[in-house]
Parts: sequence; C-alpha cells; structure tokens
Amino acid sequence: MYQFQRIKDLREDNDLPQKEVAAVLGITVQQYSLYERGDREIPLHHFITLSKFYNVTLDYLAGLTNNKKRAT
Repeated sequence: MYQFQRIKDLREDNDLPQKEVAAVLGITVQQYSLYERGDREIPLHHFITLSKFYNVTLDYLAGLTNNKKRAT
C-alpha cells in the first residue's frame, strides 16, 4: 500500500475533512489533495507531523508495516 492511500485511510477513519488535515500541516487543501492522490511526494516533515497527529509510526505511514503502534 502506498503512503498516499494510508494518509487518506487515516483521515477517513477519523472522519476528518481534507481541510482540517491541511490546516494541521499548514498547507492548502489543494496541496494536501495532491498528497492523497499520489500526485505530489509528501515531505518528511509532513510525515512526522501526520505520524504525531494520528499517533501512528512512520513505518506505518510509509507502508513498511501494517502495525500502527510501536512495539513495547
């Protein structure tokens, strides 16, 4: 699964509009929409922000694991 699908799924799972997530990132809705469609690469600093916002690991966002939380 590609990271753009993960961020879309997380947003939808949390019943959030693109506008709200874009505001968290400090970008326009149009820019965020490009991320979700896979038309623009997501910068690392936005990955980190999204990881903290959704309380998931960077590995999960990047599609390297299906585990959302860190192993304790």
